[in-house]
Amino acid sequence: FVCTQQDLLPCKSFPETLLFQLLGLSIATLSTVTHYGLHFSLISNISLNSNAYRAIHHTAFYFGICLSMTLILAALLSSAATVRESQCLTAMGFFCFALAFCGLIPAACWRYTHSTEVEDSMMDVYDFVYEEVRRNTSSFRRHELTAIHEAFLCCGKHSPFGDTTNVENKTCPEDQVHGEGQDCLQEIQDLVKKHMDFVFSLLGIAIGFTVYGMILTSFLWFSIHFSSNLYRKGKYILR
Repeated sequence: FVCTQQDLLPCKSFPETLLFQLLGLSIATLSTVTHYGLHFSLISNISLNSNAYRAIHHTAFYFGICLSMTLILAALLSSAATVRESQCLTAMGFFCFALAFCGLIPAACWRYTHSTEVEDSMMDVYDFVYEEVRRNTSSFRRHELTAIHEAFLCCGKHSPFGDTTNVENKTCPEDQVHGEGQDCLQEIQDLVKKHMDFVFSLLGIAIGFTVYGMILTSFLWFSIHFSSNLYRKGKYILR
């Protein structure tokens, strides 16, 4: 579409609005895939009272959904404020961006200071299930351990002596047992580390965009404010 000089500001804001909406949808998609993905949901659903990963799993999902909704709402408010030249809508858009920024900073700091907590909590769950199966013949735990081996394409914990215990023989797929399958602890650590590095990168991008959004809405608010004052200049009433 063609923009006139009067409508130049709304036309400039539409690409930025689309970027913010895409960012919000990306965060929502990543949160949903992580929450319902086979690898992560399988570890979260392990029936343990001391399953520390379960709290992280649910907290990350709800945080991601709330963050994505906040970014999408901020983008819609900014777009509506630009079209209608409303200072109130612009202030609400700025508040949404600031709210998202206040949530992103603690999340990024937590990931930086607890760089291995997610990986460690998932490996602790696997280690507990493995030891339960090794000490006991519970069919329920054996079923959970077999599901983990099939999901992560791994086979037990490798002994420094290189021997294979009965746990691997009963719970690992045949190709993993005979083909010297990968150590599950190492597989879990590698997969989760790659995933969390991607999440941390997305958090950094989101922080940059929220800062840009706050600057953009601030500029928009002042533009609307001063333009409304300029419209009053040169208008006089004779009495």
